[in-house]
Amino acid sequence: MRRASQIEKESVQIETVEDLTSVFESIASTQVAKVKTKVELSKEFFQLLWKRYTSIRIDPSLRITERDLGENNKTALIVITGEAGLSGDIDQRLTEAVIQAYDASTTDIVVLGSHGATQLRQRDIPFIRFFQVPESDEYIDVSPIINAVLPYKKIIVYYEEYVSLGDQEVKTIDLVSSMRDMSEEAGEDVMTAADTIFEPSLDYIADQMEMTMMTLALSQAILESGLAQAASRFNAMAQAKKRAAELLGDYRLEYHRAKRGESDRRLREVMVSLKKKKHKAGAK
Repeated sequence: MRRASQIEKESVQIETVEDLTSVFESIASTQVAKVKTKVELSKEFFQLLWKRYTSIRIDPSLRITERDLGENNKTALIVITGEAGLSGDIDQRLTEAVIQAYDASTTDIVVLGSHGATQLRQRDIPFIRFFQVPESDEYIDVSPIINAVLPYKKIIVYYEEYVSLGDQEVKTIDLVSSMRDMSEEAGEDVMTAADTIFEPSLDYIADQMEMTMMTLALSQAILESGLAQAASRFNAMAQAKKRAAELLGDYRLEYHRAKRGESDRRLREVMVSLKKKKHKAGAK
């Protein structure tokens, strides 16, 4: 049996872990509330802009896909992960989904987040570009990412979606085809060049709005991922805190047993010593 002093020392370390996980849990909870508000506002703005965008369409089946791709028939996979590893298992699940879709001859990977980049390197999966995930409190400038993937025939975004505080899922979205599909849902109130004056031109306005829509869609995916990662981090810290509390209970039980064992041993030693003294006194 271990000594009580050693068990007490290890118990203090477990208490420190419990305190730290409690702090991280509280921080993650605050982050969830903050990012969730941003996600909801982003979705509302996206819908408002989409309503305006669909009202000026000329030919929804052609507009978005009119890009100069040259001979590039490859698919770009945008992988949105976290900057740190304290996000539960959501980044690992996302990475595994990307690896299953990856084909060196037909796909290139663009990764956001140091954690995802590390996981891909560990699995010897190459990526052509790396970007750090911007802080959710700051303006999210995704133009460098958009410019990096525009030459590709398809642009697939892998991100993490917040379903609930206890449930996060891996999601994918095709930036081009999903916008094209959404454009087919345009309302009846459609403005055309035949009945409306557009300056400098309808095509130019549509081009600018399409880029804005792609930027918004990617920014929204980044916000969703940040929300899912914060929720996953909260769950991971809550589980770690629970486990630390369980371990602390086990250590306290072991400590009391060790203390009783040491007390019993000292009592036996005293009794043996007294018997020896009594025996010597009787011999005299």
